[in-house]
Amino acid sequence: MSFVSHVECTICGARHDAKRLLTVCEKCGQMLAVRYDLVRVTASVTKDALRLRAPSMYRFRELTPLDDAERPVTLGEGGTPLLELPRLAAHLGIGKLWAKDEGQNPTGSFKARGLGMAITRARTLGARGFVIPSAGNAGGAAAVYAARCGLPCVVIVPRGTPSAAVAEAQIAGAHVFTIEGSIATAGKVAAKVAPQLGWFDLSTLKEPYRLEGKKTIGLELAEQLGWRMPDLLLYPTGGGTGLVGIPKGYEELRAMGWLSGALPRFFAVQAEGCAPVVKAFADGAETTTAWENPTTHAAGLRVPSPFAGRQMLRLLRDTRGGAVAIGEAAIREAQRLVARTEGIWTAPESAALVAALAELKDRGEAFRDAEILLILTGAGLKYEPPPLAAPTDLAGTEEEILARVRRVAGA
Repeated sequence: MSFVSHVECTICGARHDAKRLLTVCEKCGQMLAVRYDLVRVTASVTKDALRLRAPSMYRFRELTPLDDAERPVTLGEGGTPLLELPRLAAHLGIGKLWAKDEGQNPTGSFKARGLGMAITRARTLGARGFVIPSAGNAGGAAAVYAARCGLPCVVIVPRGTPSAAVAEAQIAGAHVFTIEGSIATAGKVAAKVAPQLGWFDLSTLKEPYRLEGKKTIGLELAEQLGWRMPDLLLYPTGGGTGLVGIPKGYEELRAMGWLSGALPRFFAVQAEGCAPVVKAFADGAETTTAWENPTTHAAGLRVPSPFAGRQMLRLLRDTRGGAVAIGEAAIREAQRLVARTEGIWTAPESAALVAALAELKDRGEAFRDAEILLILTGAGLKYEPPPLAAPTDLAGTEEEILARVRRVAGA
């Protein structure tokens, strides 16, 4: 059976019927969130029972919005590894460093969780097709999951979106359109196109179920760390669904008695060329304002007007966290550093976390004895690689290659 009690506005608290296809709050236009009967959830599942389930995000089914007989539209998303990063930690002078590697999801990013859940619920509640504005990975994931359940999908992306993301959407049969401007521009077009087609708009946090998919990152983290939370958690912040979703999962587990103690200190990490959350946090503002002329090669961070700015800022302040902006060169260098020290080719959005961690340590906000967690949101394979040696610089005869290898080995 479903353990959902209702859907609630995160600002005005207005209740909405979970059996209807919902977008935003019908009273104030703000973001909606699913609420559960946590007393019933606690009585229905145990940690021991959880251990026997398959390692996917639906192992936490009681804390998802699925109906009893509802079969998710799934490709096996979730169950991503929690990796200790000892060599990177030593390089940065950090005591304990972990990474949740979301690049191992289907579609190569954490977007698989949110779009899999959102499309599952929208299909069940009557959606006949989907429209999504995207900076890259979300559009690809939406197209893949729409194809998985046999429904049509339109993806609208800014020009300059990584080609792998565009190809992913196209090969899955989506109708892909590029437009001048940012994801905010794409979002305005999607909002006009969706009602004309009679299809459902999957824009970030403008429906309540992508959040429930991203929330499962927090549920998995709690279990993987032995039912405890880290001291600091860094999150690459564009639309911010996971930044809102992870603590939602933690709070639900705390209410069930499965977790105790304070939430981690959450830090939002953005690019210097598009940092609306960083600016609003520094200014003491209640919500974000649109960032003019957003520029960064980390496409997922190129979100000038995050819809949940108010909710993100509240979380950062409530947990005594913060917000950090990182430059383009620092992101590229951090991407190479993670690969050299730990063998992980992560997306530039995720690499920004490593540069931010170094900055936080210099400020004295990341202490050596703290346990720190990074959310690596996607695989670097989906992006253009950082500048490397040209193939002509790597060429050589057998004798030349042998001589170079000996020099490298110190022989």
